[in-house]
Order: sequence, then structure tokens, then C-alpha cells
Amino acid sequence: MNELEIGKLLRASTTACVVGCRVSQSNAPAFGGLVRIPLPNGYGIYGLIYDSRIEDYGLVRQLVTAEGIGDDVIQDNRVNRNVPVEVSVLHVGFRQNGRIYHLLPPRPPLSLDSIYICGSKEACSFTETGRFGYFRHILRAEDLPVGELLAAHIQLLHAFQFERGNCNWASEAVQELITLLRDDYPTLMSVLGTLADAAL
Repeated sequence: MNELEIGKLLRASTTACVVGCRVSQSNAPAFGGLVRIPLPNGYGIYGLIYDSRIEDYGLVRQLVTAEGIGDDVIQDNRVNRNVPVEVSVLHVGFRQNGRIYHLLPPRPPLSLDSIYICGSKEACSFTETGRFGYFRHILRAEDLPVGELLAAHIQLLHAFQFERGNCNWASEAVQELITLLRDDYPTLMSVLGTLADAAL
């Protein structure tokens, strides 16, 4: 398996974590993408990328007011920056003893654990387990753009599932969201509106 490491863990809780990435790698982790944090003894945590943050620092503050900044200065600042891009990840499941669970992980990862982007095969394997049980973690999360996150995730996974011949995956995912949100009409309308904007 050709794995793409996107960064190292900065901090974590049971429900989420923040990963530090180099700027040159920031084009790899996409909003709504599924990632994995492998841990010892066949245990690993799955999560969805829900935010990326680029903090400023002293030199950047000086450069933004300068005129005629050369491309070499900009590239050097991006590649050699001291402050990482922070990628926030919502935990949506875990793997233990070869089995996938759409439950919160029993324990969070530790600082400096590596995090990897899930390829299409692994992402499909995770999403095909159970009946979209991981959606409840997204819907329960506070202060997240839930509709946007679901639309980005479903759009990405629809492409993966379509490659595998599972053309109905996206419509099954939307139907499950309708069922889960049947008692929360405002959120349901917001999520369906966002999914419509994503042409799903």
C-alpha cells in the first residue's frame, strides 16, 4: 500500500484531533476526506478532515506589507515555515483486530503519531461497514459546517464508490441522512440544500 502521510498529531481528545502539516503537503488533505491514524497492535482511528488553519507569524506579518515580494521568497517561506498548517479531524470510527467500528475510539492517539490519507479502497471499506453509523458523529458535532462537511465527504466517496461499481452509494447515504434528521427539519433542509449545491 502506497500511503501518504500528511502530518503528525499535535493534540487530541476522544472526539477529535489536530494534526500539524508542512505547507508543501497542504494540497493533499481535502476537506471532508477520510484519514487514518495507525496505532500499535492493529488498532487505528479514522476521522474526517473538517478544518484547516494557517496561522501567521512574525515574518509573514512583515512580508504582507512589503511590495514586490519575489516568488523565491514566497516559496522559501512556505517550505521552510516554522509554524505548521493545522488540520482538524473529527473521529468517526476505529479499526481493531481487523474489524471496523463506527464508534468513537476507546482512547485518543498520542502526540506525534502519524496520520495518513485513506486511499479509495480503504475509504470504501470504512464507509461500507455498517449502515452509515459514522454519520451520527458528524451530525452531533458542534461548531462544524455540517452540511458542507457531509457534501464534501459524500462527493468524494461517491467518486470512489462509483469506480468500484457501487453507483447507488450516494443516494443511499442521502436517504440515511433523511432518516437520521427526520425530527430536525431545519438541519435536514440545510443539509439537503448543501447536497443539492454539490449536485448529489
